[in-house]
Amino acid sequence: MSAETMGVEEEFLLVDPASGATAPLAEKVVARASAADLPVGATVQRELRDTQVEAATGVCGDAADLRAHLAAGRRAVATAARDHGAVVVASGSPVRGSGGAVPSSLARFAAIDDMYGEVTRDYEACGCHVHIGVADRDTAVAVVNHLARWLPTLLALSVNSPFRRERDTGYGSWRIVQQSRFPGSGLAPYFPDHAAFQAEVGRLVECGVVADEAQTFWLARPSPRLPTVEVRVADTASTVEEAVLQALLTRALVRTALTDLARGREAEPVPAQVAAAAVWNAARYGLVGPAVHLGLYRRVPAVDLVAALLDHVRIALTEAGDLPEVRALLDQLRSGGTGADRQRRVAAASGLGAVVTALTVGDEPAGLGYSGAALPPEVPHG
Repeated sequence: MSAETMGVEEEFLLVDPASGATAPLAEKVVARASAADLPVGATVQRELRDTQVEAATGVCGDAADLRAHLAAGRRAVATAARDHGAVVVASGSPVRGSGGAVPSSLARFAAIDDMYGEVTRDYEACGCHVHIGVADRDTAVAVVNHLARWLPTLLALSVNSPFRRERDTGYGSWRIVQQSRFPGSGLAPYFPDHAAFQAEVGRLVECGVVADEAQTFWLARPSPRLPTVEVRVADTASTVEEAVLQALLTRALVRTALTDLARGREAEPVPAQVAAAAVWNAARYGLVGPAVHLGLYRRVPAVDLVAALLDHVRIALTEAGDLPEVRALLDQLRSGGTGADRQRRVAAASGLGAVVTALTVGDEPAGLGYSGAALPPEVPHG
């Protein structure tokens, strides 16, 4: 992959439509979905819990190509799940009861369960992972350093997991709160090169807090298996369009970082505690509250950072021909609210069962789209 190309991995929940609880059917659903007519390079695979599946696109060159891959993957897993009496739900965490206590049937995931104990028992967190091609691993590390200050804003745009076991958590992304319980979570430390990055991962393995060198919890990293930067900050998107928005913004951030690096501009390290505060604020409030500015080190409105992000990547978006589409998608998000905002709106109007139905993946567009009046400046949380 090059910086012109991108790919996306989407994690989904398998849910019993009668009860709304997650259903441990991953083995059957993946087997059926993998036999579908998927685009070249696209795959369907298992995740940590047997109640989850992941649909990954192939290598895509533009938004139209990516949109087609995402829609095909969603159709494949949705059809396979229906064949086994389940539905696929696009949420960062389960809305209703959890079936996550069922041990994983895969040896590596079972070993992870054994390592982390209760932390992973109900860990059914689902993310949207964006891969952008880079030339080499040292470049990947340098790009990740540049991305750090913008990752909380990508999270704020994506929050889509406000509920846990039928309760409103008060957070836009409960998934990020769950992930913060693992060692080495949040924004990655600043690394001068890939050797330093690899040495730190090796130390975590030696300390016994990650299973192997492929398992880190940082929100962006050099991919351990692909020539890409992998950005894992976003909750699973309720719609294809929101996944496309994450991918286009991420590609533009990578391109902007590569331009800065070519001009000899290295990123400034972000203080660890301020970085953690920025991630927490984004998970808590999404777009409807404060955010932490990782240059000024103070709170500002989250929407101001979205505007700053768009300014930062404007040239890269223009050169790729993506600026009009990104503007339109951001306008939709501002009007309709984040996934978390829309989940709460549906819950208030019709109950949690309606949220599960609205989040169910089928023929695109997904049920929990952008319909409804624009959100007020503040949305009350629990």
